[in-house]
Amino acid sequence: MGVKPMIRNNICLNSHPKGCARAVQEQIAAVQRALGGKAPDRAAGGLPRLILVIGCSTGYGLASRITGAFGYAAATVGVSLEKAASAAKCGTPGWYNNRVFDREAAAAGLPAQTLDGDAFSQAVKAETAAAIRETAAAAGIPPRIDLLVYSLASPVRADPRDGVLYRSVIKPIGQAYQGRTVDMLTGKLSLARSEPASEEEIAHTIKVMGGEDWELWIDALAAEGLLAPSIRSVAYTYIGPELSWAIYKNGAIGRAKEDLERSCRAINQRLPPGGRAWVSVNKALVTRASAVIPVIPFYVSCLFKVMKEKGLHEGCIEQMIRLYRDRLYTPEAVKDPAKVAVDAGGRIRLDDWEMREDVQRETLERMGRITEENIHTLSDIQGFKHDFLEAHGFDVEGIDYDADSNPLDF
Repeated sequence: MGVKPMIRNNICLNSHPKGCARAVQEQIAAVQRALGGKAPDRAAGGLPRLILVIGCSTGYGLASRITGAFGYAAATVGVSLEKAASAAKCGTPGWYNNRVFDREAAAAGLPAQTLDGDAFSQAVKAETAAAIRETAAAAGIPPRIDLLVYSLASPVRADPRDGVLYRSVIKPIGQAYQGRTVDMLTGKLSLARSEPASEEEIAHTIKVMGGEDWELWIDALAAEGLLAPSIRSVAYTYIGPELSWAIYKNGAIGRAKEDLERSCRAINQRLPPGGRAWVSVNKALVTRASAVIPVIPFYVSCLFKVMKEKGLHEGCIEQMIRLYRDRLYTPEAVKDPAKVAVDAGGRIRLDDWEMREDVQRETLERMGRITEENIHTLSDIQGFKHDFLEAHGFDVEGIDYDADSNPLDF
């Protein structure tokens, strides 16, 4: 029998094997169209040959890995924690994504290894060091990471030093938050309320979503001699419009993102002289997590409508193409990482089109006019729904969802 999406409270509980595979292949094709689909000229040096992606299975992490491999012919190592498929049950979307990436990379002659495990643990860091050496040997290059992408998004983290388990929350600080949200399946509007985070919840969120583990990865790889002299590293964050700040930028998750920037400064103090780390502020997109954050589905649906009308809309893969091509690896930046374009706070801004004054003005104006009667015309709720389903392998063009589906056939 066919596999259909099972959605409860804006959470999808399953995935489609062939849909996930097709979605990954479409991202690869997008990179090849944008970047030529061939190995770049390395005569001047400075381009990535060996990339490590922590949190490689979905969203920005997957797109980062695809862009590095299929746009720059880099060997890659990826780390993520996913639930495997069995003959009776589908795996998580990321489990399929990883395996399809590995399959496509092998077919293209691009050395790659994917580790399935807890990236917070010491054991997985040691396993990754071994995988880096093996992948470099397969590529015939020195075992030195040129680019480390930290794109880990986990709700829980066990501290590798004492085993204490921490859980993150998405809550405001100081007072309760109430914001308009939308059910993407029905278009029904409602008010979502979130109680303020306790001091313990804030501290836990920083432990899970802050920058401590990024630093531990850098230190572990440096101790193994696996960082290139010109190592570049990037971690991802989001700022968004003021209307979301109470629940995001000024909330518990915002405190964690402040810690991420603290870690970036600390990492820059101990990288080799030719190395550099950045935090990249990315565009609001539909992810498995963003669909359940109050106000975000409503805001993103309106934002998408405006940006598509202006020809500015991007998905994860387009954002990562721009990160590599127009930020990290411009001809000037290849020669000197200080030439990477950043804002006054030293951050890369890939949210620049989202935060344009005209885009924000029109988005907020639409949000003020929308009712359940006009939401399907004034917003792109269908686009939000499509992106959400596609992230789980559903609503992908060319897939017969009524056909029998084998969880292990993708």
